[in-house]
Amino acid sequence: MATEDTRKRNTKLDGFEMSDAQKKDEFNEVNGKINHDLLDYEPNGWFEVTLSKMGHSTEDFIRNNFSAMKIISLFILNGLVIGFFFACMYYWMYHDNKPLELCNGFGSLIAFLGIIYFFLIYFQVIKRFFGKWFERTIWSRVDNIASFLWKFVLFRWCLSLAIVAAIGIFLYMDTRDDPQRLTSLLGVSFLLILGFVFSLHPGRVNWRTVIVGFLMQFLFGLIFIRWDSGRLALRCFSDKVSTFLSYGVEGAEFVFGELLVKNEQVFAFSTLPVIFFFSMLVEVLFFWGALHWFCLKLGRLLQSATKTTVCESIIAVGNMFLGMTESILLIKPYIGVMTASELHVVMSSGFATISGTMLAAYIGFGAEPAHLVTASVMSAPAAICFSKLMYPETRRSLTTVDNIPPVERQDQSALSAATRGATNGINLILNIIANLVAFVAVIAFINGFISYCSGLLGNPDINLEWIFGKIFIPLCWLMGVPWEECELVGSLIGLKTVVNEFVAYQRMGEMKREGLLSPRSELIATYSLCGFTNPSSAGIMIGAISAMAPNQRETLSSLAVRAFFTGCGICFMNACLAGILMPDGSFA
Repeated sequence: MATEDTRKRNTKLDGFEMSDAQKKDEFNEVNGKINHDLLDYEPNGWFEVTLSKMGHSTEDFIRNNFSAMKIISLFILNGLVIGFFFACMYYWMYHDNKPLELCNGFGSLIAFLGIIYFFLIYFQVIKRFFGKWFERTIWSRVDNIASFLWKFVLFRWCLSLAIVAAIGIFLYMDTRDDPQRLTSLLGVSFLLILGFVFSLHPGRVNWRTVIVGFLMQFLFGLIFIRWDSGRLALRCFSDKVSTFLSYGVEGAEFVFGELLVKNEQVFAFSTLPVIFFFSMLVEVLFFWGALHWFCLKLGRLLQSATKTTVCESIIAVGNMFLGMTESILLIKPYIGVMTASELHVVMSSGFATISGTMLAAYIGFGAEPAHLVTASVMSAPAAICFSKLMYPETRRSLTTVDNIPPVERQDQSALSAATRGATNGINLILNIIANLVAFVAVIAFINGFISYCSGLLGNPDINLEWIFGKIFIPLCWLMGVPWEECELVGSLIGLKTVVNEFVAYQRMGEMKREGLLSPRSELIATYSLCGFTNPSSAGIMIGAISAMAPNQRETLSSLAVRAFFTGCGICFMNACLAGILMPDGSFA
């Protein structure tokens, strides 16, 4: 009986018979969202009426005077910043008594505010009021003249010969007391010829991109290897980025404990959780439009020089200081529409650099921090140069400055974007862990099989590391390593290629303490090892990009091997240029 009464009650919905239930569902649900009736309510009592009128008046006042209030707020904010600056200056002058350093203390505040106000003045004053005049009267004429001259083959040849002659004269004057450094030129030439021979489309190579990328790599080497001030400035910036990313470790320590994160430094608990922090930050910056603006501005700058796309440019720059998984987040909205050549640049650039969060570990093993940072910076133009040589563009890109798709906001507030960004890191980290476990296991299996076979011949110590060490001996000599140390450096490169750069830098530190490496060999080894070119990183790369763009999974798998060897070539090119530019292999 009770069951029958329940059935009868369930046949009614607020006075509607079941036959009318569908009508009510259509009334309540519009586009999958439930509409709730708005209850009529009038303020009751003089106090409530007064508050309601004041609220409506305030909203109307703010809406009608929004522009004026925005200007006033900016004046107040700038006043507070300037007041804080002078208060810090007063304290530094009369109480601190420390020398002014642009990377620490009051000096870092000067550098930070200088950069901020430079861009504010440029974009808000100079570009707004004088930008059109400059483009119309000066830049357009210069661009027209350059385009006109570039059409002549004679002009292009004369310009190219002039650049080659200038570099040749500089190298002659710089290496006449140490001609051994010129051996590294053989390595550069060998790598470029090898890249052209194994190019997927040799006839489609954009030589402007290749040549300009190489010249930028050489220029960065001059600034950050030969010029002490440039090297110190780069180290300062890298330290700040690394410090910022280290705050993600604090969150990991709170969740997983100090033992796993800081004492034992377990990879899954100390390094991967930083992705949660950075993923949240990227989503917030995309919500505000800051990263989209940065991509377009930087894309216009690099595209004008190298004829690359926005995503290729931003990923090359982002990989200078970020890890390959963190930097991919910068172009996350565009990965699904990128061409195979663009994805090849993304993967190659990630393989050819190291994460800023890992610098401290490598430095602890004895690697020189200035050269680690310099190698990452030089890898940005080198990645564009060598990857476009190995895999030229054959399709129309959808991510150029002119046709890059706009970023669609998926959130209604910055807090919602932050929450979604943090939770999006879950799939990313799970993909990384799965691929990392699988690839390391495969390498262990191959080593075990080789060791078993060689053991039957009486030499069970042969493995992939030993084999690659022998293979890389000629390449090490071409890069400028003294012949008697080529096998040692080759074993380090083999160790990095088979296992990872972490273990290779650890072994290099042991060789350094034992006095087995000369300063020149140590220099070239430092640059050669400075990249994530190992099988486990390949698994991380494929897993990370696949998690963001599942439609590109097959393309990524087909590009992985080529991008892997391209990343190796980029690291070796950096090592060759470092061997040319650093006198006597000095680490001073």
